[in-house]
Amino acid sequence: MSAGENRAASAAATDTSNDESLRLAVAISLLRSKFLQRHHPPSQSDALKWKRKAKERKQAILRLRDDLKEAEDASQCDLFPQTASCKCYFFDKMGKLSPNRLGDASDRRFNDVLRRRFLRQVRLRERRKRAASSLKGRVLGAFIKPFWTLCCNDEDQAEQLKASIDFLVELCDTSSPVQESKFENWSHQAVEFILVALKNLLSTGRNLESIEGVVSSLIMRLVRLMSSPSRGDEAHHSDTNSQFYIQHLLRKLGCEPYIGQRVILSVSQRISVLAESLLFSDPFDENFPAMHDCMFVMIQLIEFLVSDYLLTWSTNEGFDNILFEEWVTSLVQARKAVEVLESRNGLYVVYIDRVTGELAKLVGQVPLLQKLNSDIFDALFR
Repeated sequence: MSAGENRAASAAATDTSNDESLRLAVAISLLRSKFLQRHHPPSQSDALKWKRKAKERKQAILRLRDDLKEAEDASQCDLFPQTASCKCYFFDKMGKLSPNRLGDASDRRFNDVLRRRFLRQVRLRERRKRAASSLKGRVLGAFIKPFWTLCCNDEDQAEQLKASIDFLVELCDTSSPVQESKFENWSHQAVEFILVALKNLLSTGRNLESIEGVVSSLIMRLVRLMSSPSRGDEAHHSDTNSQFYIQHLLRKLGCEPYIGQRVILSVSQRISVLAESLLFSDPFDENFPAMHDCMFVMIQLIEFLVSDYLLTWSTNEGFDNILFEEWVTSLVQARKAVEVLESRNGLYVVYIDRVTGELAKLVGQVPLLQKLNSDIFDALFR
C-alpha cells in the first residue's frame, strides 16, 4: 500500500472516530437533559419573579438617574420657563363673583410636572434655611411623598404644613405676581399642600392649639401683605394688582371652613380699624388712595367667601358655630364702623350692606344657622 493510501485510510478512520464522539456527546446531552427535566422541571414562577425583579431594578436605576440629574440642574436652571402655565386655571376667576359656588380649590386639573417642580423648590429653600437643623430630614421626608399620600406621622404633617405656609408667604412677600409667571404655579401648589396637610391634621383631633396658631399666623401674614399701603403711582398700581392675587389665595384657602371663617373674622376686624383710620386721615395724604383700595379689597374678600362657601361650610361636620357667631358679630360691628364714613364715601356703606344682605339671605336658607344666638341675627337682619 502506498503512502497516499495510508494517509487516506488514516483520515477516514479519524473522521469516523470524530463522528462517533460527536454522536456520543449528543446522546449524553440528550440523556442528561431528559434526566434533569424529569427530576428538576423548570419553574415558571421563578422565571417570572426574576424577570420582575430585573425590571424593577432597571426602573429604580432610571429613577435615581433622573433624581440625580434634577438635583444637579435645580440650583442652576430656571425650573419654570416663561412658557410654563398653570393647567388648573387657579387664578381664572380672580376678582370675579362666581354665579355658582366654587368647588374644590384644585378643580382636580393640575399638572404633575408643576407639582414636582414646586416640591423641588420647597426642598431647596428648606435646605438653605435649616441646613443645621435636625428638623430638616423630617421636612424633606414629608415633602418627598406625593401630596395625596397620607403621612403616618403627625409631626411630618405639621412640618409639611409649616413649610408650605412659609413658602407661600415668602413667595407673596418677595415675588411680583404681575411680573413673574412662576408665582401662579408655585402659589397654587402651596395652597394645595396647605389644604391637604391641614385636613389630615384636623382629622386626627390632636394638637389643635398648635394647628390654630399656625393657621392664624398664615392668615395674619397674608392679610397684612394684602392690606399694606404702597408709595408712588407705579408702586401703587403694582401693589393693587398684588392685592388681588393675595386676595384670591385667601379665597382659595377659604374653601376649608377652618381657614375661611378665621379669614372673615380677621378681615372684618381689620375693616373696623381701617374705617377709624380713614375717618381721621387727610384725603390728600399719599397713602390715602391705597387705604381706600384696601377697604374695597377686604370687603370684596368677605363677599367672595360668604357667597362661595357658606352653604358648604354649614354642612361640614367640623363647622364651628361659636366661631361663626363671632365673625358675624365682628362683621356687624365693621358695618357700623363703615357707616360713620358715609359722608366721605357712601360706596363703603353700599358695598358692605350688599355683603351683609347676601349673608342674611344665605343664613335664611340654613335652618341650623337660624338656631344660633338670636341677638346676633337680629342685628344682622336689621
